Amino acid sequence: MKKHLKKIVIALIVVFILIQFFPTHRNENKELLPTDFSKVYDVPENIHVMLKNACYDCHSNNTKYPWYNKIQPVSWFLENHIAEAKEELNFSEFGNYSAKKQNHKLDEIIDEVKEGEMPLKGYKLMHSEAKFSDEERKQFLSYFQKIMK
Repeated sequence: MKKHLKKIVIALIVVFILIQFFPTHRNENKELLPTDFSKVYDVPENIHVMLKNACYDCHSNNTKYPWYNKIQPVSWFLENHIAEAKEELNFSEFGNYSAKKQNHKLDEIIDEVKEGEMPLKGYKLMHSEAKFSDEERKQFLSYFQKIMK
């Protein structure tokens, strides 16, 4: 029994080492596109900081990766999560959305933040700067409600 367990552990270690050689595409673009939300709307500095800290890692074309993103299978999980998040809302491409879609996305942002669904709890756990105080949440929601068309 111990002999089989030893073989299984060795096989798992070998697989873990081998998967490290399969890199993922990184969501990094240092250029701020003209379609970026902050270029389309007049965003106050405090709101811009909140967006960068709480939203842009998953919902833009430029993720600031944590150190553990270089480890597989964590990297695969993060890249999949980012791709799904960008499909739902991409602040870097916001200017490409129709006025109707922009307004719908603004409404969704308000609902998600109001209900505490965004930023995700797991993200806030790893990124303390993404946690909004009650006052920050009020400012954030007030800004988005103000720009709704």
